Amino acid sequence: MTRVTKDSADRREGILRATLDMIKEGGIDRVRGADVAKRVGVSVGLVFYHFDNLETLIVEALRYASDRDIEHRDAALAASSSDVTERLWTMLIEYGPSGSEFGWRLWVQAWSASLRDPTLRGVVHDLDEGWREVLIGIIDDGVAQGVFTCPDPVAATWRLTSMLDGLAVQHVVFDDVVSMEQIRDWTQLALERELGI
Repeated sequence: MTRVTKDSADRREGILRATLDMIKEGGIDRVRGADVAKRVGVSVGLVFYHFDNLETLIVEALRYASDRDIEHRDAALAASSSDVTERLWTMLIEYGPSGSEFGWRLWVQAWSASLRDPTLRGVVHDLDEGWREVLIGIIDDGVAQGVFTCPDPVAATWRLTSMLDGLAVQHVVFDDVVSMEQIRDWTQLALERELGI
């Protein structure tokens, strides 16, 4: 890769990161091309050289965040135990509002904005679908090993992720009205009911 190409890729990534920071700080609706340019230290023209318009910039920033989430999820899965129950817990912890809340704050914003933007809706849908596929695969493995009892892993996964989505919103958006301890306890109860763990 030539130096110019690498510089261009680095600059593009810097613009995406700055856009995500601005979404975190003020929300999607407050992102302005001029503010992104100022934060990165480039001209507005350069921002829109890399991204045709503000809508494209926001979608690409969220696609960038989605790709990072997927990489993180896949690395956590690869590093997890071979024990199917521990693998499931690892993935549910990664999925839920653990660690940094920025990811969840970002995706709550993205869900809201995707109501108005079909391209963004596709990004959010693909991320959600990827998570469900991973969880369904783990539950299928647990059923095949006789560790889990679950007649419908797809439906069980939908119920578990929907529950975690709702609890994450309560925890992140409403300033810990639901605690992490409650989320863990209720997730354990849901796993007992869904999978016989």
